[in-house]
Amino acid sequence: MNKVTFAVIGFGHIGKKHAIMVHGTPNSDLLAIVDTDEEKRRVASETYPDIKVFDSIESMFSNDILPDVVNICTPNGYHASQAIEVLEQKSHVVIEKPMGLTRQECEEVIFKSLQVSRHVFCVKQNRYSPSSKWLKQVVDQDLLGEINMVQLSCYWNRDARYYKAGGWKGTQELDGGVLFTQFSHFIDIMYWLFGDIHNIVAKSNNFNHKEATEFDDSGLVQFEFVNGGFGSINYSTSIWNMNFESSIIVIGEKGTVKVSGQYMDQLEYCDIEGYEMPVLDPPNPPNDYGDYKGSAANHHYVIENVINVLTGKSQISTNALEGMKVVEMIERIHRKQKG
Repeated sequence: MNKVTFAVIGFGHIGKKHAIMVHGTPNSDLLAIVDTDEEKRRVASETYPDIKVFDSIESMFSNDILPDVVNICTPNGYHASQAIEVLEQKSHVVIEKPMGLTRQECEEVIFKSLQVSRHVFCVKQNRYSPSSKWLKQVVDQDLLGEINMVQLSCYWNRDARYYKAGGWKGTQELDGGVLFTQFSHFIDIMYWLFGDIHNIVAKSNNFNHKEATEFDDSGLVQFEFVNGGFGSINYSTSIWNMNFESSIIVIGEKGTVKVSGQYMDQLEYCDIEGYEMPVLDPPNPPNDYGDYKGSAANHHYVIENVINVLTGKSQISTNALEGMKVVEMIERIHRKQKG
């Protein structure tokens, strides 16, 4: 395999990022872009005049465009069904977060991938941030000793600039809620570091988005880690004007650390027995979508991992089981919030 060929499904904000990353990564070749929206197809054709543009996945495959990998960058509620459609054509699939909106959907994707012997890559780009990699090293090396408490706080702004009338954002069917759309990357980091949770107690409220969303914008969650220790998640998209903070505080037997900043990418506090606080490499800037900003622009690492896996140079960095687990954790939190 000299070059890995790709297609991108969905040419919105994140789809454009995927196209740029694929087009600019060595050993990759962008074959096609698919979007149901005529204006987005026009923009795609003008941006990439040598690349085929289609209005459906079916149309792409029926025109004998058979990419090695298809990147799913559509609204959340389409991720699982479109992944299955792609896998049926024997292409590997890259799925933007979340992998699906239910555990059952994710299981169906995994089952189909096993049937056709194809990979499912889940986009968890925050794992590549210097602060996340450092935290993983600290936890894996047991530098903090027993973990006593973990507090994850996510406070962002999403207002009328984001929730536009007639769009998919804010709908239960295609968006699914702020834990899926805004904060699943941070829940993934918590799971990556400390494992599964149980004994969940949770509540939620819709403070500022009653006319814009079909779900609550804020919540408080308490739980225990299966591996030991207490945990909590405090989150809201009702922050005035702009994103405030995404942070994680870890209190252990032998030390305390806090990683904070708007995108949980700044090492703010580190006091560990016999350990000197390091100077980390600067993080990549957040994805800038004009009216709002999202998590770190680390998608090139995801694309590089896909290419390296398919050319036999490395292992998959975030597999489908991990993607499913984060979805299942959010599902359980939602059930507790609904009582």
